[in-house]
Order: sequence, then C-alpha cells, then structure tokens
Amino acid sequence: MQHIRASVAAEFEAVNRLIVEQLHSDVDMVENVGHYIVDAGGKRLRPLLALLCGAALGGCGERHITFAAVIEFIHTATLLHDDVVDISTLRRGRPTANAEFGNAPSVLVGDFLYTRAFQLMVTLDDRDILRHMADTTNTIAEGEVLQLVRAGNPDTTEADYLEVITRKTAILFAAACYGAATLSGLAEPARRQLTDFGLNLGIAFQMIDDVLDYEGDPATMGKNVGDDLTEGKVTLPLIHVMQHGSAEEQALVREAVAGKSAAHLADIVGAVQRRGSCDFTREQAQRYHDRALACLQDIPPGSAKDALLAVTALSVQRDH
Repeated sequence: MQHIRASVAAEFEAVNRLIVEQLHSDVDMVENVGHYIVDAGGKRLRPLLALLCGAALGGCGERHITFAAVIEFIHTATLLHDDVVDISTLRRGRPTANAEFGNAPSVLVGDFLYTRAFQLMVTLDDRDILRHMADTTNTIAEGEVLQLVRAGNPDTTEADYLEVITRKTAILFAAACYGAATLSGLAEPARRQLTDFGLNLGIAFQMIDDVLDYEGDPATMGKNVGDDLTEGKVTLPLIHVMQHGSAEEQALVREAVAGKSAAHLADIVGAVQRRGSCDFTREQAQRYHDRALACLQDIPPGSAKDALLAVTALSVQRDH
C-alpha cells in the first residue's frame, strides 16, 4: 500500500490532516469516538481511489482532497453502524467502537460523520457530486437493511448476495471514482467508465473479504474468523457449499446459517475447503477484477495509472 500511495503521498497526508481537523466538535464524546475509529487506520482505500483517479486524470487538487475526506467519513460512519448491527467486538485488531464506548455513542457519532461528510460536500459546490453521493448513501443504507433482512436465510442465492455487496460495499468504491472524474472535468460517458471501474473493483474486493473469513489469519485480518457465520451472513463460499456439497455438508451449513451459529465452524471450514468454495469465489472475484481492469484502458499512462493497476491487482491478491 505504501508503494501504491507514493504518487499521491502528499495529497494522502493532506486528507488525513483534513479528517482530523473535521473531527473537531464541542462535544467530547464525538471527538473521542471519531478519533478512536479513524486512528485505527486501515487501508484508506476508498479515499485513495479518489486521489489516484484525480492524479491520473490530470492532477489532484484541493477539491479532490476534500472529496476524498468525504468518502472516508461516509465509509467510517458505515463501519460504526455496521459494528452495532452485527454486535461486532473486533475490527482492525482492536475492540470496536461499540465494544469500547457502547452502542448509542457509536450510532450517534456515525450520524455525526454522515452529516459532516455532507457539510464538506457542500463546500465543493458541485450539484452532480451532491446528487450522486446522496443517491450513494441511500443505496448503502438500503444494502444494510437488505443484508439484515436476509441474515439467517439459507435460501439466499448468488444474485441476492451480489445485490447486497454491490449496494453495501461496491457502490462507495464507484462513488469515489465518479466524484474524482467529475472534479477533473470529464464528460458523463468517461465518468461512467471510471464508475464501472470502481464498482467492479469493489465487488472483487468484497468477494476476497468473504474468502478470508474462512481462510484468513485473525492476527493478520484484525477480525475473528467466522464472524460472518455468527451474524447469519450468507456469503459466496457458503452458497457454493449449499449448492455443491454433500447432503450432510449442505445440511450443516444451512443449520449454521439459520441458527446464526459458529458452533461447528471447523466442520464448515472443512466443507468449504473440500468443495473448493473459496477457489470458486476467487474465480468470480477475478472476473470482476478483469472487468475493472478493462475500464482503465483509456486512462493516460503514468505513475497514477500504475498505482490504479496495482490497486486492482491487490483486490484479488491479498491476505487481509
């Protein structure tokens, strides 16, 4: 990631400074919870995409930096709300904000971050971006509700799964690219091409995340392996087992999903491995990786494009 950030290192640091500055509030709890989750780090992949797209399209200015901070605030707000809904206790290798401060502060500070993002967006004075981000945040909220409604349902299909991860995760990747393209003055067709890049990249990224829930090292990932199962989330590796496993394996997974239980996690991981379900999911992620790659063909060569190509490769070649 450090190598990928190199072409926009100064701008990336400017985004981090702006985030810290915009976390200021007269209410101590807002700053405490906000800093707790922001300081935990993470890849900052979504704001990085906005910066790299801007740099690749002719230059990354102050407006790109502001927009990148908007993207990170929205992403951070979704994490705060996600962890409350999922009753998560570990993220990025340390207790979640809700585990540390409680559910109510986490939800309310998530609301603060959403509204701060829109305050920043207003300063960009761009109606297209404002409209697009309003639609994006609405779609993310719908994705969260959809995931909640479908939790514990072993009859979830691949199409259902794809709809959730597109709405909940990939749409913000797409928005980061759309906003950068808009600020760079691209016409609508070119904006759409970069938006498609972000969407396909986000889908590939989430699919690999779902693989790592059954293959990953908790110490590296900073989360508990099997968390998705205890939340009743039906991800692609599980869908594959329920479609191609033995009758016993299918029944095992269906029971675990319906009961939102990781009591038989070791047996389920064994079934996932025996049926090649993670390999299947990686193959599907590779398809979206290839689609994302094709969307970059019109981007001018240079260090920023090289970084975008590296980010695309990273989406399917990572262990956390």
